[in-house]
Amino acid sequence: MPSSTVENYLKQIFLEQQKNCNDIVAMGKLAERMGVSPGTATSMVKLLSKSELVNYEPRNGSKLTPKGSELAIHVLRRHRLIELFLVQELGLDWSEVHEEAEALEHAISEQVLEKIDKKLGHPGVDPHGDPIPSAEGKIKKKKLVNLADCRAGQTTIIGRILDQNSEFLKFLNKYGIRPGQTIKIKHHDSIADSVCIKPEKNKSVNLGMHAASKISVEMIDIGKE
Repeated sequence: MPSSTVENYLKQIFLEQQKNCNDIVAMGKLAERMGVSPGTATSMVKLLSKSELVNYEPRNGSKLTPKGSELAIHVLRRHRLIELFLVQELGLDWSEVHEEAEALEHAISEQVLEKIDKKLGHPGVDPHGDPIPSAEGKIKKKKLVNLADCRAGQTTIIGRILDQNSEFLKFLNKYGIRPGQTIKIKHHDSIADSVCIKPEKNKSVNLGMHAASKISVEMIDIGKE
């Protein structure tokens, strides 16, 4: 069984590849995400390469092999199912489950994981809207657009929160901005660099474009500006 360090590296490389169309992940970027020095990250990637989990290109970066991708997706499945379980069944706030899931994802057995999956009804997304891989390793993705690109008058459904910083999640929760919530784009001000949205059953709130860019939405109605 891979160590927690190996699993964490594989998961992070996979997530970075998802952001960059499965391109090679630069060692500097990987080191930054893992919170280690570039030398430490390079040493670990070389070990992963020897285990045929990644393809390593000196002075360029690394990319998961099919074997590495399979393991990374499985770790991601454990992480996201645990996050949802902690929120739905244990009542933890969605802003505090990431660290808990980071620890538990390496310790939980397959038997317990499948029991959790069944208990939750085989969910497709975690509390932040991130897709949960199936037991077969398939990831179903919705067609989402960035909230910052939406126009005034459009009605959307919050699909995914891209920035899962605890303080940002607490801010969104305060205004009822969560995956599955319907919101109306009230005003889009390019001069002020802000967008005003009206979550269902909550008051309107102004978001800066930087904050709006951290939210992905599903279009359900395109109105006129």
